[in-house]
Amino acid sequence: MKLELNIVKYRVLCLCISALLIIPCFGAMIYSSIVSPTHTPVKVSIDYTGGTILQYGVNEDVSVDQLGKLRTKLAKDGITSAEIQIINVNSDKNSAIKSLISIRTKFIENGSDTDAKITKVVQSEFKDAQVDQVSSVGPTLGKELFANSLLAVALALLGIICYLSFRFQFDYALAAILGLVHDVIFVCGTFSILGLVCGIEVDALFVTAVLTVIGFSVHDTIVVFDRVRENLRYYSKKMSFSEIINFSVNQTLARSINTSVTTLITLFALYLFGGVTTKNFVLAMILGIAIGTYSSIFFCTVLVDIWNEKKYAGLSSNK
Repeated sequence: MKLELNIVKYRVLCLCISALLIIPCFGAMIYSSIVSPTHTPVKVSIDYTGGTILQYGVNEDVSVDQLGKLRTKLAKDGITSAEIQIINVNSDKNSAIKSLISIRTKFIENGSDTDAKITKVVQSEFKDAQVDQVSSVGPTLGKELFANSLLAVALALLGIICYLSFRFQFDYALAAILGLVHDVIFVCGTFSILGLVCGIEVDALFVTAVLTVIGFSVHDTIVVFDRVRENLRYYSKKMSFSEIINFSVNQTLARSINTSVTTLITLFALYLFGGVTTKNFVLAMILGIAIGTYSSIFFCTVLVDIWNEKKYAGLSSNK
């Protein structure tokens, strides 16, 4: 039986590649937690830190292209990571105000000219724009919600461990969880590096992307593990556990690659041609899908092989 890919033979190399990917990411998150004003492992947006909302009334219908131009002008004036949206369209033809534009940015301190700068930029794009309201708000994801999110993730991981332990074995479940940690650290660490180098911030959509990556990674890993379990039933007396691992990986390799490539093509299209506000979300998905495919094949299966090689060593003598 000719194998196309020998994972077991290069398992040390696979683990070294994972270490090279994870260690810099982990170091970046530690460094960011120390130097960041918010002491977070990634640079967070105003979704987590709160900010100031400025609302402007304009006497015309605002298009998406105009909002894009406004965002570009604000960025040139140093107003980065501003969230801009149309929050209301007035249908009353007799009213002078046709649209309301909401701009949410970081906290504007008393005595700062930031609000005047924003107003000047808005009025350069919309000549009749008038300040309708200025207010400060707290973070949309407060401490209580953050704690509940951590609890939900912990319960999800516990549920995955219980299910995989029942469906397979505890060592399979542990390998899958370590694969999830592997993927999450890579995605968060990459964004931590991007935050330190390029100033990229994460928002509420980033959490959605990470949870989606977790689901994708577990799904891909279960497919491989399920094939390993099926092959153990039929080939445990003819093949060693390492040979079964290799055989199972090669059986599912084309399926894993095809699924990931088709998903990545769609995500790259969204990243290149989608809106500015979703770019970081899509980027997190791209990184997560790529590393999730890698970990399912080259990390989780290698761990299972290392833990079980002695257990099934005696079975190969019955060939």
